[in-house]
Amino acid sequence: MKQTNFFAAPLVLLLCASSLSAQTNTNKGKQLMDQAIKALGGDRFLKMQTRIESGRVYSFFREQLSGLAIAKIYTEYLNEKPANGLAIRERQVFGKKQDYSILFLGDQAWDLTFRGARPISDENWQKYLRTTENDILYLLRVRNNEPGLQFDYLGTDVYATAHVEKVDITDAQDRTIRVYFDHNTMLPVHEEFSWIDPDTRYHNDEATEFDKYRDAGGVMWPYTIERERNGYKTYQKFAEQVQIDPPLPPKMFELPAGVKVLKKVN
Repeated sequence: MKQTNFFAAPLVLLLCASSLSAQTNTNKGKQLMDQAIKALGGDRFLKMQTRIESGRVYSFFREQLSGLAIAKIYTEYLNEKPANGLAIRERQVFGKKQDYSILFLGDQAWDLTFRGARPISDENWQKYLRTTENDILYLLRVRNNEPGLQFDYLGTDVYATAHVEKVDITDAQDRTIRVYFDHNTMLPVHEEFSWIDPDTRYHNDEATEFDKYRDAGGVMWPYTIERERNGYKTYQKFAEQVQIDPPLPPKMFELPAGVKVLKKVN
């Protein structure tokens, strides 16, 4: 007589339920991404090519203000991403006279002053790469269809008195960003991720707050962005004006002709 395994059926049902739950969470996570893109402007957001933000930026060290400036940030999205860089170019111009700027190209960056052009330090370049790659606005605009991305829905929660939907986004390199979306607007309001310093092996936690969204010509954009690392505030940006797809000044992303190239300082 064939022996019946009374434990097999419940185990199979449990495994099926677990698999179904994981699949449901993945589908729900992707649906929330699509809703967030729609909330940000849909095709207008996805096809955004240039942006100009004007306002003020503040940098901090151990919660103490270490720098502030009037700033104008010019951004252009690239059709192709460099092998070791980003699908974006930026020029951040500072001061009333706009005589100092940082030029971020797809795979390199420069400090530009009256003294000349100096490549930024490796530490600052890696910081820019890490911050931009893990920015949910960059991810939704540039990386949304990247092979290997997984979207895991974590459920609802309350964050800073707001009802939010939480999603983990994990890429092919096993890097995870946790994003909170406002339940009512589906706009991202908070994100967090962790990384290990390759030199010190220290664990670091980064978080970004997005606030004061406004319609900037068909795209909803946060006029306030604040970042912190390991619980300490590091950066604030308060935009007064945001322009979507304006024509940019010529040669915005080129080094000035004849500029003196200075030695990189690490």
